[in-house]
Amino acid sequence: MTPHITPPPTGTVPVQASPRQETPDAPEAPKRGRFSRLPQLAGAGFLPLGLFARLPLAMLAVGTLTLVTSASGSFAAGGTAAGAVGIGSALGAPVLGSLADRKGQRPVLLLAAVLNTVAVLALVFAAGSAAVLDGFAPPVLAAAFAAGATCPQVGPLARVRWMALTANAGGPTAPPNAAARDLDTALSYESTADEVTFVLGPALVGILASFVSPWLPLVLAAAMTITLVPVFAVHPTHRSVPARRGPAGGKHVPAAKLPAAVALPVLAMACMGTFFGSTQAALSAFSAGLAGPEIAGLPYAVMGLSSAAAALSVAYWPRRAGLGLRWVSCAVLMAGLAVLLLVPSSLPMMALVLLVLGLPVGPVMVTVFAVGGKVAPAGRLGTVMTALASGIVAGTAVGSSVGGQLAQLHGAAGAFLVPLCAAVALALLGAGTAVVLRRRT
Repeated sequence: MTPHITPPPTGTVPVQASPRQETPDAPEAPKRGRFSRLPQLAGAGFLPLGLFARLPLAMLAVGTLTLVTSASGSFAAGGTAAGAVGIGSALGAPVLGSLADRKGQRPVLLLAAVLNTVAVLALVFAAGSAAVLDGFAPPVLAAAFAAGATCPQVGPLARVRWMALTANAGGPTAPPNAAARDLDTALSYESTADEVTFVLGPALVGILASFVSPWLPLVLAAAMTITLVPVFAVHPTHRSVPARRGPAGGKHVPAAKLPAAVALPVLAMACMGTFFGSTQAALSAFSAGLAGPEIAGLPYAVMGLSSAAAALSVAYWPRRAGLGLRWVSCAVLMAGLAVLLLVPSSLPMMALVLLVLGLPVGPVMVTVFAVGGKVAPAGRLGTVMTALASGIVAGTAVGSSVGGQLAQLHGAAGAFLVPLCAAVALALLGAGTAVVLRRRT
């Protein structure tokens, strides 16, 4: 199903109506479920397209780590190259988001797809030719940084499209909370898609690198980028988020200043990334004494699966309490459950704890993205959404570093204190956000 999307008049805030209007006389809508609204809003092909077009990003860091480590025989070289990917992504994502706000998503995504494909293939070539230099050759690090910086921001920009598509989607006859309900449903799906790709991506890298060749995952990622991202770029939903232009359609309207409130969700995503990165580092130390550090990805994947399932459930949560209370309550639960990370003495027990711990993680991420969309000024949604994604990347790097240092000095128990502190910080930021949102209403 291809949606019919008409761009709004230039100089206005994009508001997208659903291709298929809901009215009180359409009793079948509730029976079909809330997630059935998403294909009506964006077209049936948009959901799988957005899912698989973001998969190369999930493969990039792990694929770089695997390839450079294999080519150089040095874990330090692989970690350094993967770190360059992360730094490039954290710095490049907001730039791409800002350009998408100014120029429109289509040209920015098309350019990013080409540049990223070239950078990833250059990384594969550089890693193979610099093996004798232990992977520390400048071409390897430069290509890794470029690959991260140019990675198309499919997930954040898909959220921007949903925010435009769900605004007044039901028309004037729709229930008052229809837009909020549809947006919660869309963001729940997007967070689940992120979780699924970041579980599937590393697993795909491991399978292909182990059974075929270490260079194949990155080549596959490049092939997916150059084929799927352009299709996502030209999908009709891009018209719901036009470039920021003046009334005459010529010059761009000056960008609205980002309010200070935007810092709250960005810092929250940095805390979330710290939670993820430190948990990975602590699990490596925990599993090292039991079955080897390489097994750490399995219990971590369990948390990702429960987080994804819980994120989907947010579409059915009541909205009376508001985003602030939802954020605080889920983050407090997350902090309380993080204490249990200090209890297990076996991998099955740890997997059980992570299964339960993942339940508040997904809802927190859905809520933080919703808050980001609420506090972002008109015409700056792409900038804010990509800044949130950068917060996760930067936080993951910090969490991995701090967690790894504590694991080296104090074992897994010391490293598990980092995700606990990150969850507490999330709760405090949520309390501050609740105050800000109350003042804005």
